[in-house]
Amino acid sequence: MSAATSKNRGIITVSVMLATIMQALDTTIANVALPHMQGTLSATQDQMTWVLTSYIVAAAIMIPFTGWLATRIDRKIVFLVSIAGFTTASALCGLAQSISQMVLFRLLQGISGAALVPLSQAILFDINPREAHGRAMATWGIGVTLGPILGPALGGWLTQNYSWRWVFYINLPIGILAFLGLLFYLPPRRENRASPFDFFGFATLSLAIGALQVVMDRGQLLDWFSSPEILIEAIVSGLAMYLFLIHMLTHEHPFINRALFKDANFVASNIFIFVVGVVLFATLALLPPMLQNLMNYPVMTTGFVTAPRGIGTLLAMFTVGRLVGRIDARWLIGIGLVLTSVAAWQMTHFSLLMNSWPIVTSGMLQGFGVGFVYVPLSTVAFATLPAQFRTEGTAFFNLLRNLGSSIGISTVQTLLTRNTQIVHSGLASQITPFAGDMRPALRAAVANPAALAALNGEVTRQAGMIAYIDDFKLIMIMTIGLLPLLMLMRRGGGAQGEAVAVME
Repeated sequence: MSAATSKNRGIITVSVMLATIMQALDTTIANVALPHMQGTLSATQDQMTWVLTSYIVAAAIMIPFTGWLATRIDRKIVFLVSIAGFTTASALCGLAQSISQMVLFRLLQGISGAALVPLSQAILFDINPREAHGRAMATWGIGVTLGPILGPALGGWLTQNYSWRWVFYINLPIGILAFLGLLFYLPPRRENRASPFDFFGFATLSLAIGALQVVMDRGQLLDWFSSPEILIEAIVSGLAMYLFLIHMLTHEHPFINRALFKDANFVASNIFIFVVGVVLFATLALLPPMLQNLMNYPVMTTGFVTAPRGIGTLLAMFTVGRLVGRIDARWLIGIGLVLTSVAAWQMTHFSLLMNSWPIVTSGMLQGFGVGFVYVPLSTVAFATLPAQFRTEGTAFFNLLRNLGSSIGISTVQTLLTRNTQIVHSGLASQITPFAGDMRPALRAAVANPAALAALNGEVTRQAGMIAYIDDFKLIMIMTIGLLPLLMLMRRGGGAQGEAVAVME
């Protein structure tokens, strides 16, 4: 680390974090604006799903390519081009006049933004000494986790008070500031590992990830494997992944370096981050519709009662950033998992009669728990990984986090829909003319169609609440299931401030 880098570390960190927050924010900020976009662009509901799908698929495919590209040319150039491309694509999304233009510009946004999060993580590792890696990952984690958490609230506020186009225009000042800061202060770095580009590996991995993302995004709409489209896409994804794995194990210069998976510490951390992606983003996908559809919360109120989750994460990041290297990472991760599990347990006690306080307290506790897991996990993942593999490692690390979030969201949404139908059927079967005290109310409902519709609506609400609780139970079980993996870790030796968890 040069003296110039050490001197400019603060402004480089701020610039990197602006880029990270900008990209992370866009994973959720557009969601609440979709109904408004649909009216303006005269699009169908099915077409609007591609506004989200095009971005997710493009980013997922390009994340592994980022690792290869940054090791062959100057990483600074890759980062600057990515920021410029993402900012420009954001402006074009705001100017879009048709659904085809919006999908195209979101595709460009995903391609450009894929490099921002993994490269920001790698840069923060490089500009900080090893003993400061915990604090660096705390800073990085703030941007990665707060962006998706604050996205719905900010998107709702911008859409309600201005226009859905400002959901994209807000990236312009952030992108310009990040670009200028890195242009003038980030030193060049080129690793010069000129191994040939593995076209077959890139193609098969891209096809596997792209097909899987489409399955995850469209499966719920098409009733999953009862649809020929979903079945074909799943087969294509599985076959492409099989070919990629065989090729990676046998090719001399594979697209993803096999040396990454010789570090057991890195492998275990990737398992953890996959499940963290499921837990964090699945919860974020469940709460807003639950509050708005079942409890009639306005968009702004929904944003306010879910914002404490971000406050909890922020507090955890500042706290654990000072503890990493001083306390065994196993304890920090374990504490975070326990807190996250307790928060999910609290969510299993939600009801339609509760006020907003249980949402606030459980959200803040879960945010605190996720923050306690995220920082030591990000540090442990790269503690024993050779520096020359760090850029590729961060790309793969973030790829699994994104895949975990996509699979988690699709899974809980599917279970929510199916469980609501099952529970609704069970509850409705108990409401009969022979149900004792229900007889007078049922006679009145049958005589009045409006009353009958209201009764069915209330049954649907109750069934929906039970289905949400079932999803929260699943999240709790998944979090608890990670705890045994901590037994694979032990405290490693090292200089003061460098104690990290390594795998046995």
